[in-house]
Amino acid sequence: MAYKKYKLVLGIRLIALFVIMMLLSLLLSTLNFNSNLVISLTLVILVVAVLILMVKDFFKLTFRRFSEMDDFFKAVKHRDFSRWFSLNTKAEDIKELRKGFNDVNATLIEIKKEKETQHLYLQKILELIQTGIMAYNIQTGKVLWINDSFKKMLDVPTLKQIDFVQKRKPKLYETVFETNHSKQNTIVLTTGGDKVKILISSSRFDIKQNTFKLLVLQNIEETLNQNENEAWKKLLRVMNHEIMNSITPISSLAETLHAKIEGSRSNDISLDIEDLEQGIDSIRKRSIGLMKFAEKYRGLNKITTLDLKKTIIIQLFAGIQDLLKPSLDQQNITLQIKVDNSETYLEIDAYLIEQVLINLVLNAVEALKNQEHPKITLIGEKNIDGTDVIKVMDNGEGIAEEIMDSVFIPFFSTKDQGSGIGLNLCKQIMLLHKGKIQINSIEGKGTTVSLVFPNTK
Repeated sequence: MAYKKYKLVLGIRLIALFVIMMLLSLLLSTLNFNSNLVISLTLVILVVAVLILMVKDFFKLTFRRFSEMDDFFKAVKHRDFSRWFSLNTKAEDIKELRKGFNDVNATLIEIKKEKETQHLYLQKILELIQTGIMAYNIQTGKVLWINDSFKKMLDVPTLKQIDFVQKRKPKLYETVFETNHSKQNTIVLTTGGDKVKILISSSRFDIKQNTFKLLVLQNIEETLNQNENEAWKKLLRVMNHEIMNSITPISSLAETLHAKIEGSRSNDISLDIEDLEQGIDSIRKRSIGLMKFAEKYRGLNKITTLDLKKTIIIQLFAGIQDLLKPSLDQQNITLQIKVDNSETYLEIDAYLIEQVLINLVLNAVEALKNQEHPKITLIGEKNIDGTDVIKVMDNGEGIAEEIMDSVFIPFFSTKDQGSGIGLNLCKQIMLLHKGKIQINSIEGKGTTVSLVFPNTK
């Protein structure tokens, strides 16, 4: 309605201007300035004055809207959406225009609030997730945004510039920031003293004149452990099937031999002793092989629940020492025990953890062959974070770096007579205890295997 009034007023003023200009033209053509100079000049001056006033009023009416819009656009340019345009004016068109400006400002303020809410919501989600995310300026190295998970994975308390990592951890800087990860790659990072497998990916994006890089780190260690555990269960089902496949021919051969014996008794037919011995020998060899095979897997099938009891660490070590000391003495291997506190205990399934320790000690014995002063040390201590740790340390030949990632894979073994079952069994037992097993080894100097238990006290 106000816009229609504005057009009507503007039209009337245009008509009035046209009439005044026609009147001025008429006066100039009809007045006799020679005879009535004073009257003629007076009339012309009055008409010109009215014309000037009307033109001034016309421009004021026209350009005040542009002035209002220019004022509004300046506020928008400077992002000043809090300004309120007064509606206290007699001009209805200006009042309606200002009302529209206020509505636009109110809408923009609402959009800004929603955007800030979404930003805070997204930021909170990114802070809570376990995936590490960071964005930084490629030219300056300044960090645009980083969440706690990323800092935790890089083991840094804070990060404002990536130069901080370059100065203190150059190898880590090269692996994470310098290497191109446009395609997902798997890297190994040391976090809190533990080596974990990380899936890393990166992408670039531009904001105005700056180029940023987005890095995403995801800890896949637990996922790999879970997948490995599931694969292990499937493997056991396969092994059970293979065991049954071995038993079937043994049973069939035994029945055949039994039938021959019974036939010789009833029909008084002489037995082929050589054939009988060959059959029995086949059964014996296959049975021995099957027993050895089943012995390696028998423990795994039984591990379904834990019998948790308070077990004093030093007593656990003493039991291992009593059991293995005669064998170790024969090989001139020294077994030492070191415990921070003689009263320290763990809530564990003592039978299974003892089985783990025996396995680890026997592995250490294998590694100590050809050593001049072989020594194995059992250590019980507490980490800074309160977790209890049992360590089996030896000064043997160590483990080659290229096979470190393979030692927990079922059937992988570097021993001539090894089955590749022992360390994987140890890992399964530690996973059932909600703990983990870690191996640190220096080739030629020795190996330390750590059993880390969760702090449940």
